[in-house]
Amino acid sequence: MTTVEEIPADRLHEYALVPSAFTVETVLTVRLTDAGLGGIGLHEEPVTPYLKDYDTPGETPVDWPRRFDVRNWGFLLATDGGLPVGGAAIAFNTGGVDMLEGRRDMSVLWDIRVDSSRRGHGIGRRLFEGAADWSRRRACTRMKIETQNVNVPACRFYRSMGCALGSIDRHGYSDPRVAHEVMLLWYLEL
Repeated sequence: MTTVEEIPADRLHEYALVPSAFTVETVLTVRLTDAGLGGIGLHEEPVTPYLKDYDTPGETPVDWPRRFDVRNWGFLLATDGGLPVGGAAIAFNTGGVDMLEGRRDMSVLWDIRVDSSRRGHGIGRRLFEGAADWSRRRACTRMKIETQNVNVPACRFYRSMGCALGSIDRHGYSDPRVAHEVMLLWYLEL
């Protein structure tokens, strides 16, 4: 049976045992009509499959406390038989986290992950709902979520959870490794 619990930052080594990698098979391509004045469309297109991993050196869950003041963050861990199978991290009221925009009424779903062998079993839904509840308890009225056009399953998931796409930034990433990706910001009204 899968359980979800809030954990302290000193247990992020357990959280990090859940891989964040997934196979990209399709992407959402941005199409502008009349240079954008006639609208912006996202169109799903197949690509040669490749592996995308959000956990790069220096960017893993165990690195977060070294990069940020995580005292106001929440960490949820899903386990099954004592083994980590999913996790969610929520940032709140933290200086230096630009995604928070200096607001105290908004949280950011910093990370959500489910082991690939356990996807489609409701674990992500439970983690997402837990993150929303965690945010509400801190009087947040909105939860913000960033993903990319290469993570079509995440986009579908956020939509199914009641989120609305609020921003499409075709030039959101300067890192050459991901500069081809489009930043998509989703919002959940709490």
